[in-house]
Amino acid sequence: MTERPSSDSRPWHVPPRDVPDETLREWQSIVDMIAELADIPSALIMRLDGPDIEVLLSSDTTDNPYRPGDSEHFFGSGLYCETAIRSGEKLLVPDAPADPEWAENPDIELGMIAYLGYPIRLPEGTPFGTICVLDRKPNEFSETVDELVQRFRNLIEHHLGLLEISRALGAENAGYRAQLEEIETLKGMIPVCAWCRNVRSGEGYWKTVQEYLDTHPDIVWTHGICPRCAERLGTESREGG
Repeated sequence: MTERPSSDSRPWHVPPRDVPDETLREWQSIVDMIAELADIPSALIMRLDGPDIEVLLSSDTTDNPYRPGDSEHFFGSGLYCETAIRSGEKLLVPDAPADPEWAENPDIELGMIAYLGYPIRLPEGTPFGTICVLDRKPNEFSETVDELVQRFRNLIEHHLGLLEISRALGAENAGYRAQLEEIETLKGMIPVCAWCRNVRSGEGYWKTVQEYLDTHPDIVWTHGICPRCAERLGTESREGG
């Protein structure tokens, strides 16, 4: 894969979701384990990034040509992963040079001629990327390897669902905290007569400022007109505002 300028974007393309370091470390152990058990040079987790697709994680294996951050323009790339994502289904290519449909696949230039991959979806159903394995020799990939990749795909989708729930709860809790802070602020506000500066207590009695401060320190003030000033000014008593 090489860096290419981006020019195309489609409506269903989504920006990459932030994945915590702890989750990335767990996913790294997944691709390392798959590559070891399948005895192959490369296991990857790919991620859509705007109009591009990038290597998010790559197995720490010998003779692996892929590095995290490698990217390619997604649409029309000819990559195995583009087909898997666009179809939304498993893709198996046992021997690309022997298959006219895949004979010019860009990964062949890297020597990777066999591919097995599953699309990874976000909780709302839009694509996140793929989890895939690649080999330098023809490989049908055993049922065990196929099931292993599929099960880890399911685990990654579960992780993405938990991350989405965590973000939603965090935003909801932040909203609750803001509401509670506003309530606490409002609870600390009391009416004060705009003319004589007498204060209305919670029991409805008007007191001097000093009388009120003796029992209620740290008050935020609002303004109103007490009955005595209202009578003197020939207007109605008002509270708050």
